[in-house]
Amino acid sequence: MLPGTSTSATALDSAGRERTRVLLLFSLSGRLRPRDTALGALVDRYDFGRFASHLMTSQDVLPVPVLDEQVAPGRLRLPHGDHGLGLASLRILVVTTPRGDATLVLDCVFAGETSAGDLAVWLATTCFDRERIELDDRPLLHALAAPLGGRTPVLGQNVHQLVFPGGLLQRELLGADAARRAVLLNEIVYRGRMPWNPAASHDTSLAPHPRHHGLTLSALGRGVSVQAGWAPHVENGLALVAIGMISAQAVLQRTRLAAFAMMKANERTPTDSPTEIRSLISRLSAGVNELQLDLAFGVEAYVDSLLVPETITEAFQSSLGEALGIRDSLENSARMVERLTSVISARSAALDAELAERDERRDRTVSGLVAAATLIALPPTLLLAFFGVNGTNVDEHRSILDLRAYGTAYALAWLPFVALVLTGWILLRRVRAGSGPLLPAPDDDVAPVPPPRSPPRSPRP
Repeated sequence: MLPGTSTSATALDSAGRERTRVLLLFSLSGRLRPRDTALGALVDRYDFGRFASHLMTSQDVLPVPVLDEQVAPGRLRLPHGDHGLGLASLRILVVTTPRGDATLVLDCVFAGETSAGDLAVWLATTCFDRERIELDDRPLLHALAAPLGGRTPVLGQNVHQLVFPGGLLQRELLGADAARRAVLLNEIVYRGRMPWNPAASHDTSLAPHPRHHGLTLSALGRGVSVQAGWAPHVENGLALVAIGMISAQAVLQRTRLAAFAMMKANERTPTDSPTEIRSLISRLSAGVNELQLDLAFGVEAYVDSLLVPETITEAFQSSLGEALGIRDSLENSARMVERLTSVISARSAALDAELAERDERRDRTVSGLVAAATLIALPPTLLLAFFGVNGTNVDEHRSILDLRAYGTAYALAWLPFVALVLTGWILLRRVRAGSGPLLPAPDDDVAPVPPPRSPPRSPRP
């Protein structure tokens, strides 16, 4: 529980903050399956105030902590120094969803006052040089390997930084005029990389567009959110929403890459035998099942307000989802999976049809051979009858195996039968081999997939 946090049911959602707090959220590549630990649920690690009842109801769906350590602030080292912003406290968490999608959380509280410019530089360092952050002279993730069971996690591509201003910065943001507030927020939200002067520019498309309610303020971009004036339990609720959204974004990226990998496998796998095709269809079907589970329980479960049905968190979730483009990405990824499913179904149907046609050709060939053999069996029968009678052409003093005397009779009886056997053998080989591969391999003549029907989104910085 955070110091100074109240669990009273009458606690206000707004509050002053003396020190700036920043939560750094980093997605981790791969999967880290949750295991039974003594850490419990997130609601046991942080105070969520009046949101706690919602979290208790949904705790089987929410991320769970697999690592939670309070670390001495001096152990964390940034590649270019702390830019004059020393930490008063540092808490490191790793949380993972039931599907195994992990997020690294650095909960930082600064020791002194924080200006917008210094904070912007600090945010830029912890984002763009995150692979070089160290803990005790070791790369951060290497230092976390032992507490995570010996497995060294890998940073993903998704980062979000939640800024809860405190002290002078909070008072300045809440009390400044609109023009000054826009300049400060622009510097923090874009980490000092997007200079913008509202007085000299008529283009406000890059402005943070804050929601200022007097006692509280909310402004966000794709990578940074500024939330001022909220009580600690609201801050923790917003952090939980951001964790779910960052995790969902990482799942979408993994789903997109997996879909492309399956498409390549579909193109490159040989299709000369039923065994190879059945194996390919089985692998693709299993992969599509995983993708559908990821989209359902790794994305859709965290992009609506059902888990925490509160106005404050819902507004933040909607705005952050729009900034990240989660819903458009989800729709496009879902369409890709649907089309991949259609390809698998079409390939399976084509295989069934080809195998049925092959079986039919084989049955017709065998039936023809049986009918022909029945007809050609008549000459051997006549030959046996020829030797079994006392005709003038049969010399009782000669053996029936004397080909000099009976060669013509043997030729008339067996040569057609031998010819039939050779013909049938050739026909069966042709049926088995077919005229080519069972299913044609995809080529460049396939019509391209039409683009998504949704209109393009405006670019975000």
